[in-house]
Amino acid sequence: MTPATSSTTKLKVGVVGLGRLGKRHAENLLRYVPGAALVAVCSPLAAELEWARDALQTVHLYNDVEALLAHDGLDAVFLVTPTSLHADQIIQALRAGKHVFCEKPLSLNLDDCRRVTAEAARHPQLKVMIGFVRRFDASYQDAYKKIQQGAIGSPFMLHSQTCDQYDADGFFVKFAPTSGGIFLDCSVHDIDLARWLLGNPQPTRVYASGVVAIHQELQQFQDVDNGVAVCEFENGRIATFYASRTMAHGHDTMTEIIGTGGRLTVGSNARKNRLEIADAHGIRNECTPNFFDRFEDAFLTEVTDFVQAIRQQQTLALTLDDAVEATRIGLALRESLLTKLPVLL
Repeated sequence: MTPATSSTTKLKVGVVGLGRLGKRHAENLLRYVPGAALVAVCSPLAAELEWARDALQTVHLYNDVEALLAHDGLDAVFLVTPTSLHADQIIQALRAGKHVFCEKPLSLNLDDCRRVTAEAARHPQLKVMIGFVRRFDASYQDAYKKIQQGAIGSPFMLHSQTCDQYDADGFFVKFAPTSGGIFLDCSVHDIDLARWLLGNPQPTRVYASGVVAIHQELQQFQDVDNGVAVCEFENGRIATFYASRTMAHGHDTMTEIIGTGGRLTVGSNARKNRLEIADAHGIRNECTPNFFDRFEDAFLTEVTDFVQAIRQQQTLALTLDDAVEATRIGLALRESLLTKLPVLL
């Protein structure tokens, strides 16, 4: 990646939340996104602001969202905050007259989703996008185009998985009380892919199950570290999902789309690169360690598309309705997991 070229009409952007992904967005906006100027960041944590002071240098620092939104000339804000804060912060930003990019999922409940869509409708001049990054990955883009071209006939079945490498520290466990559970936190990406790649069919019924294989602490939050789910759609289309926090070999994202005339598979071998190792243990390749590495280019493409859509007054690649529907299905999967019953949609 090469640094963005200068422009006299750059979009002035602020980032709220400087955790793992917030740092990545801030660095991309500062150095690599044409037409964007990172002017401010916000975090309530002193350690994150100290990082920003060193890594981002001239960017203004705030520990309060309202103060960042009042930054002179700010055009857009990126919200990389806990899901429980998303709805209120999106609404706050819209009322302050800012375009909004917010990380997935949209919210932890449908009422908040509806509050956001209603507020966005009051500000049609402002763009709001939720970060479903896989739509911006080159391989998934290629799969989508081939489906549109009829390469596999009519798609009717999809299997997709989000499997994170085992973390002995259980980093994600501390977020379990407010994450919405494994299906809304992890499988929401796969849910969005299923809708996108299968032609946006309406869901009719879901069923989910799971197990706590390693992280026993999750039981107190009624969550699991490995889950499987089935989502049935209208016209007989169907999707299955697998989510895991315990992969020994690394981060493993894979999607298979089956059609009447063929099959497409994205990520069947979660390769770190094209290196193959042959030794006494056999022939193998290393795996991507985390989703940052797997989708590094897609995160940059996603942010660039959002910025350009604002600057050039173009339609966004996905809508708030897409985010609401993914949340609706994800919540239904959690309900099924807890009740051990199918849920009608």
